[in-house]
Amino acid sequence: MANKTQEVGGIHFPFPFTPYSIQKDFMAELYRVLEAGKIGIFESPTGTGKSLSLICGALSWLRDFEQKKHQEEARLLETGTVPLSDGQEQPLSLSSSCKETPDTLRPVGEPDWVTQFVQKKEERDLVDRLKEEQVRRKKREERLQQIRHNAQLKYAAKRMRQEEEEMERVLRLSREALAAGAGAEPWEQPAGEEDLVLAEYESDEEKGAASGVDEDEDDPEEEHVTKIYYCSRTHSQLAQFVHEVQRSPFGKDTRLVSLGSRQNLCINEDVKTLGSAQLINDRCMEMQRSKHEKSRAEEEKPKRRRQERRATCPFYGYEQLQLLRDQVLVGVKDIEQLVALGKEARACPYYGSRSAIPAAQLVVLPYQMLLHAATRQAAGIRLQGQVVLIDEAHNLIDTITGIHSAEVSGSQVRRYCERSMVSRKLFGFTERYGTVLAPSREHPTLAGFQHFLQSLQPTVTQTSVTPVEEGEARMPRPASPLMHIESFLAALTTANQDGRVILSRQGSLSQSSLKFLLLNPAVHFAQVVKECRAVVIAGGTMQPVSDFREQLLACAGVEAERVVEFSCGHVIPPDNILPLVICSGPSSQQLEFTYQKRELPQMMDETGRILCNLCTVVPGGVVCFFPSYEYQRQVYAHWDKSGLLARLAVRKKIFQEPKRANQVEQVLMEYSRCIKCCGQAGGTVTGALLLSVVGGKMSEGINFSDNLGRCVVMVGMPYPNIKSPELQEKMAYLDQTLPRGPGQPPPGKALVENLCMKAVNQSIGRAIRHQKDFASIVLLDQRYARPPVLGKLPAWIRDRVEVKATFGPAFAAMRKFHREKSVPS
Repeated sequence: MANKTQEVGGIHFPFPFTPYSIQKDFMAELYRVLEAGKIGIFESPTGTGKSLSLICGALSWLRDFEQKKHQEEARLLETGTVPLSDGQEQPLSLSSSCKETPDTLRPVGEPDWVTQFVQKKEERDLVDRLKEEQVRRKKREERLQQIRHNAQLKYAAKRMRQEEEEMERVLRLSREALAAGAGAEPWEQPAGEEDLVLAEYESDEEKGAASGVDEDEDDPEEEHVTKIYYCSRTHSQLAQFVHEVQRSPFGKDTRLVSLGSRQNLCINEDVKTLGSAQLINDRCMEMQRSKHEKSRAEEEKPKRRRQERRATCPFYGYEQLQLLRDQVLVGVKDIEQLVALGKEARACPYYGSRSAIPAAQLVVLPYQMLLHAATRQAAGIRLQGQVVLIDEAHNLIDTITGIHSAEVSGSQVRRYCERSMVSRKLFGFTERYGTVLAPSREHPTLAGFQHFLQSLQPTVTQTSVTPVEEGEARMPRPASPLMHIESFLAALTTANQDGRVILSRQGSLSQSSLKFLLLNPAVHFAQVVKECRAVVIAGGTMQPVSDFREQLLACAGVEAERVVEFSCGHVIPPDNILPLVICSGPSSQQLEFTYQKRELPQMMDETGRILCNLCTVVPGGVVCFFPSYEYQRQVYAHWDKSGLLARLAVRKKIFQEPKRANQVEQVLMEYSRCIKCCGQAGGTVTGALLLSVVGGKMSEGINFSDNLGRCVVMVGMPYPNIKSPELQEKMAYLDQTLPRGPGQPPPGKALVENLCMKAVNQSIGRAIRHQKDFASIVLLDQRYARPPVLGKLPAWIRDRVEVKATFGPAFAAMRKFHREKSVPS
């Protein structure tokens, strides 16, 4: 793909093709935000090339920043001084990383010779530090260049690994042969009981070390270069972003690292077969401890022989991981490519990628890894002075809230506490093994934390202590209820006045729950914005942005002048979209789908008549969103009984969104196939009608481009359940903590409307996906005509909305629009 370098405001932006004007504006504004150290809220509709704009804008800034930094370092090393703004010179200690003058840190009245001595020492230290950084950087660049161009190094390393594996196999066979003839030692625990003794568990947070690899003492810690952290919600979105980087002009020279969980990156088949993320984590940590303790065990008495045979991970070696680290930095790779590289190098991709973080220029990672402080620290992520890009950020507030909230259900407490008799077992366990667990050389701790947990789990053959409650058998069983209880207790230990504990009482104990709810996500986001040089929150539909400003940034201590908003239009021509607000139906029934009115038969009938009319003029696919699964089910049953469903089926084959995630892909394939076949065959059936749910599987992340979504219909306004205890607590909290502007509704009420419109914007944004696409958007509810509601729509839709008080003019506009757009150009 050709490189079309664009110059905007004196800045050169390499781009794979000639960008849209809105992409130029996006990159220029992003560059200014990063340069000035601001907090940016960027909105660019899906289909406008947002990912490429983020990549080329941010990496262009990083390119210029690194160049200026290297020039400054060279000047400092050459002259020993830094020019002041008035043309004078200041000492070396006043580099860009140190804003205070030495005098401001000295006690008043200190002798001049002392001040001069300290100042010269600081200058020498700075020069030495810069020289060390240059040496390390030069060595890294030479090492990576050698890997790029020297294939023999790769093959030599592979032969070395094969020799090491063969030697390890021979030693293992020898140990097994010796063990078979030696018999059991008299000190050993009775058979079947050793695994009940808990190993000293060491979590990622407790380890403190990012890589977890034993490095040579003489190997200095690598410099954390200035970098960009890019995070999104799902691994598929992260993979798509990495592919965009690969096809960008920066794809060959950018040092990119993709981070993921052990579950995604582990290549040890024995560990992967455990399935559960928690069990995989525990087993990984246990195998590391076995490796670290192996050398100590060899120096101790023969009675340690049995523990010496504990399994270690063959992919967790220092030299292997260092080689993988360098290979990761050589080329841009996504998670799948990283796993394949790890298998080839026989090195752990999980730890290999983490060890590459310091030298990386671009780190790609999931939301949770960046937004959770303990996980961030365990991964070796340092945000001080760095840039963070948070993409698909329309649900950022909910994401932070969810990460730091915890819930336990009644079934988890009673399946676990009563039936496993955990209190009795733990009491007996500590009575019997208390001395063994004491840290001493005579009684070393034994492995088996997860085996102990599994031993406490009820098995399918156990007799229930209490009868199984109705509905409990259908509920999914968690792998370890204790983990849920532990996370709930951990949330309580960090709780403050910004949290609430909510008891939800349902029809049965198993369906009831106890939940810790975080009300102020800014508490945890504040550290991110405080440490980072700049933070950019981006998405396709960020409206309304007041939630980000008030609930997240202002409460995190961000000053208003540091926040920059950018919103661009769409790349489609203005006449390629027809957004309509329809206030009444064909029989003049006023459309207002409130909780009190929407279940009325006449409202459901009017909705069906509207869709029947629309399906006669809209080709291809029609996607209709309902406020909830329950309301969709009611409407479908009513249409089936009244005959409206049969009338709809004359023009469109009807599909319903499934509740189960594993059925979504199948429904979408059949929906797409139907539209394609109808377009080719002709006849009365012109496409398909997909009945979906706002906030469901198809309202986010699914692209209904071209014929898959020629019309998107929104039935009513999807307000959240106002009776929800969580929402009531959140509303009350906002009313107490946020100021109420003149003429504005209470913050709690504004929250409800903003949640509704965010859901609407996500759903209606499914249709237009590229420059030549076209679609109509129909909002069925007269409340959409209110100016405060229209103001919360995306600008590219809001500026083109037509409000139709009656159905006749709306239907005429729809027929004209699709007749003109369906004619081949």
